[in-house]
Amino acid sequence: MIRLRLTPCLTCLFVWFFLSNPALPAVETATAGEFNAVLDIGDAAPRWSELEGVDGQRHGWDEVAAAPCVVVAFTCNSCPYARDVEDRMIALSKEFSGDGVRIVAINVNLVDEDSLPAMRRRAEEQGFPYPYLHDASQQIARDFGAIKTPEFFVLDGQGKVAYMGSLDDSPDGKSVSRRYVADAIRAVLAGTVPETRETVPIGCRIRYARDSRR
Repeated sequence: MIRLRLTPCLTCLFVWFFLSNPALPAVETATAGEFNAVLDIGDAAPRWSELEGVDGQRHGWDEVAAAPCVVVAFTCNSCPYARDVEDRMIALSKEFSGDGVRIVAINVNLVDEDSLPAMRRRAEEQGFPYPYLHDASQQIARDFGAIKTPEFFVLDGQGKVAYMGSLDDSPDGKSVSRRYVADAIRAVLAGTVPETRETVPIGCRIRYARDSRR
């Protein structure tokens, strides 16, 4: 009889405990941002190494580790959205070059138009003043949780994510009113928190190797 009386009480106690304790769900979602399934603001950014650049050299995180601010841009040749931001990326690089800000462009697409030889031609035509790297393994984009080209990550002097998302609020650059990446760079250099820390990346979906091609 005692066992029968305690069982429903224990059941109620367990139900109350799991409904009122959100610890487990919080652990599962704590490392993801609002629009990024892998990284959150303040997370240490993934490191890369031995990525081949259009200059024929291998490049790694160690080259930019000492910079006060690093901008990682996942981009490509084949996406019109990515091509539309090239002039703005070049201007951004020149705008902050005197502050020691480093921009690193990474292409992880596997189509012919985004091959390393095609990247070299594009870089020469456009005159990119920053490294343009290729990662055929696509691992660095997975580690960043990147899903679009272009998609930007602004890192502070400790290599932590200060901002991630779109370059600005105008995909084609014709009506820019908010320069998210530039504003985040200024905040990082000033030692403050960017007013906008995450936005939805607008662009072409990165086709990871496991994705079905339709």
